[in-house]
Amino acid sequence: MVMIIICFLAPWLAMFLRGKIFQGILCIILHLTIIGWIPATIWALVVTQRQRTA
Repeated sequence: MVMIIICFLAPWLAMFLRGKIFQGILCIILHLTIIGWIPATIWALVVTQRQRTA
């Protein structure tokens, strides 16, 4: 539940916490734009869900 909240507020932080440094940097770049915030959030949610089930 906490990771989902982090995904919405700071998707790049969720990537860093999952150990995906390069993806986290790309996510920061997306998150810096208003349009890119939505795809960054969705991307972070997908990565978080895959890590949870794996």
